[in-house]
Amino acid sequence: MAKILAFAGSNSSTSINHELVKHTASQIQNHEVRVLDMTRYPFPMYSADIEKQKGFSNSLVEFKNEFAQADGVVLSVNEHNGNISAYFKNIMDWLSRLERTFLADKAILLMSTSPGKGGAKNALTRAEQMLPYFGGKVVATFSLPSFGQNLTAGGFVDAEIASEHATALDSFLKEIS
Repeated sequence: MAKILAFAGSNSSTSINHELVKHTASQIQNHEVRVLDMTRYPFPMYSADIEKQKGFSNSLVEFKNEFAQADGVVLSVNEHNGNISAYFKNIMDWLSRLERTFLADKAILLMSTSPGKGGAKNALTRAEQMLPYFGGKVVATFSLPSFGQNLTAGGFVDAEIASEHATALDSFLKEIS
């Protein structure tokens, strides 16, 4: 049984990326999945001055330890102005200061969603390029366009989207098994 860490790169209490992560986690059988609510992880904007004056917060160290204990990561990134959110970039900056390869050899299912038709693909692409720098291995990606129309409490509305998601999830699960 693999241990999977699942979270969204958003600290919004109404994050649709968090909803996508929760839905994805609900589809995983026979593995231990830990879904993190990032609203509980308020980090200051990274600054060398803050690091020098205050060091690393307990919550940051605890968050890094979550990665160390996981066999794989399910992550959904949000998009702000065609890029990854400042919050997600900030998390990566802080974690990399603790240990640059904090994702060392972790298999990653990387996802994104947005209210619009683009599905936050720009953020997905940027995160896919960035995560290997920290040692992660993106084994599958999935972008969900038009979140409100395509994912309901009952699951994916469109069979083709459901199939794409299932294929990405299966690839990830095979990698960590």
